[in-house]
This record gives sequence, C-alpha cells and structure tokens, in this order.
Amino acid sequence: MVEEIFYWLALSLIPGVGSILIKRLIDQFDNPEAVFKAPIKELQKIEGLSEKVALEIRKGPLEKKVEKELSLLKEVGGTILTLKDDAYPKRLKDIYDPPAVLYVRGEFKKEDDLAVSIVGSRKTSPYGRGITERVSQELARHGVTIVSGMARGIDSLAHWGAISVGGRTIAVLGCGVDVIYPSENRNLMKKIIDGGAVLSEFRMGSPPEAGHFPRRNRIISGLSLGVVVVEASTKSGSLLTAGYALEQGREVFAVPGNVGFNGSRGTNRLIKEGAKMVESYEDILEEILPQWKREEEMAQKVRSPDQDLPEEERILYKRLEETPLHIDAIIQESGFEPGKVSSLLLNLELKGFISQWPGKCFSRKR
Repeated sequence: MVEEIFYWLALSLIPGVGSILIKRLIDQFDNPEAVFKAPIKELQKIEGLSEKVALEIRKGPLEKKVEKELSLLKEVGGTILTLKDDAYPKRLKDIYDPPAVLYVRGEFKKEDDLAVSIVGSRKTSPYGRGITERVSQELARHGVTIVSGMARGIDSLAHWGAISVGGRTIAVLGCGVDVIYPSENRNLMKKIIDGGAVLSEFRMGSPPEAGHFPRRNRIISGLSLGVVVVEASTKSGSLLTAGYALEQGREVFAVPGNVGFNGSRGTNRLIKEGAKMVESYEDILEEILPQWKREEEMAQKVRSPDQDLPEEERILYKRLEETPLHIDAIIQESGFEPGKVSSLLLNLELKGFISQWPGKCFSRKR
C-alpha cells in the first residue's frame, strides 16, 4: 500500500499532469506504476498528454520530492487517499475531474455520504451569522455532515455550528493541509480534524493562492448532495461553488436577504434563477433526504450478495455460477478438503445463496 501511494504521489507531482490527465492515464494503464513503465508512444495516445509531459513521465518518479511530501504529511498525522481507495468519497469520485490524490487530516466516515455544503461571504451580517448557525446546527443534529471551506465568515460559522452540537464537518482547503488559513482558525482546524476531516488536493506547504480557490470549490460541491449559499455579493466565490453544484447535478439552495444589502444580491439572484429558497433547515432536508435514500437503495441493489459472508464461504460462493457445478469440481477448484466443502455448501444452501441439483451439483441462486 505504501508503495502504491508512492507512485500515486509521484504521478501527481509530474509538471503538467493534473486530475483529468491522471484519470485518463489510470483508465488506460490501471495503476500509476504501470504509467511510469509505459512506452512513450502509448503515453502519447492519451488525449491531452503532450510529448513533453510524456517524456517527463518516462524520466520516472521524483523520489526526493515524494519522500519529502510523505515526511511532511506524517509530521501532521495526515494520510493520502487516491481514486482507487475504497475510502475515497464516492460522490466526489463521480465528478468530471475528481482529485487523483487527496491529502487528509482526520477521517471520512460512511455517514459523510449524507453531506451538505454551506458557503457564503467573508463579510457577514448579524442576520447571515444567525441563520448560518441555526441551519448548520439543525442539519448536524439530523445526521448531516457540514462541508465548507474554512474561510472567514459564513464558512467558519458553518463549521462551528456543526461542532457545537457534536456533529461532523469537513473543511476543504485552498492550500496545503499543514497550512492554517486564515491564521485565526487554528483552534477551528483542530476541532474539525477531531470530528471530521480537513482535506486538500494541494501539495504540503502550498500557500492559499487565489487560483487555488475555484479548484477547491468544485470539491466542496462534489462532496455534497447540495450547496447552501447564505450571503453572497454578485462577485462572490460562493456563486462559483453554486455553479459547480449545477454542473455536477447537485441541489442549489439560497437564503434570501435584504434587497438593499450588497451581500444579498448574489443569493437573491440565485433564487430568481431557480435555486430553492431556504427559510429553515427543513427546506434543505425535504430535498436531499429523498435523493440520499434513493442512492442508498441503489447501493444496496448493486452490493455484492456475498459481501457479509465469512471468508471461506465467500471464496466458495465466488467459484459457483448459475450453471450447476459438480461437487468434485468445486473441491478441485477451491482447494478445500472434501469435508470442508460439504459443510460450506450446506451453510450456503441454508442461507439461501445456492441451490443443490441432482447428482451432487450446485449453483448460485438466480
């Protein structure tokens, strides 16, 4: 696993190789190590990959850079998640350009699948602060993970709201996970790591550059079932997050504000353009819960039927097909003792996973 992460990081550190290119390379070559071993001609077949970048890949991993990244991450107790990891957030994986590598402090949990982003202006009004606190608290009380960007203003208030009621919250940074920005959020960052996760696609030590934040915003919306914009001017970065949400098929919500207040113009415009108006947390739940339940039902349908079986029963079950197979062939293919196979087959039959046919033949149930 450590070696695998090494190659993922190495690929992400190649100049000119971004998330979309990595996704295309992995789709073609299956894993990053194979990418580094691929012939130049094969690499150049990848859409968008120039000869210059192909040559950089063929030079091999930048070992010292990778080792430095891993060392810095270890110092802050962080981990790496890659597109191939089971723990990688499924909803984020489904966007057009998911980060190939995520630096994480804290941890993702299954319950984070039910997540809503709350974003807004750095300059807030008492009204905006009050509704952000109430909505984030109530959503967190109902098991919703609050996602935001840990910026000043609405973002920080949304995180604190979830934390104040013992809920989970995730912060997506526009800098490295070892960089505290803004600096006054040191305590907030610690609280988020303790009860959720802080994550970034940017290298360790990366400063909070302006160009990082649009890329961060696509992750904020990508992790969520919907994005709630509380206060935003017409030029607010929060509107970019709402735009990503629409592109990704997420719900967009907006809190209405005073028509004479500049910080309400962006949210009021969103409502005019079709965003759902939010007066309370119930307005959000009634939209996202049916969608989340549908996703859960679909996940159950595609879930492998043998997932919860003991290991030996699962091994045997995978050897079977819908066409009946004689017990002697099952014994030979499985490598188990005859008595063990008979016992396992009986268990599988009693659990309703397989059918027995005349002549000691067995098959999966259709």
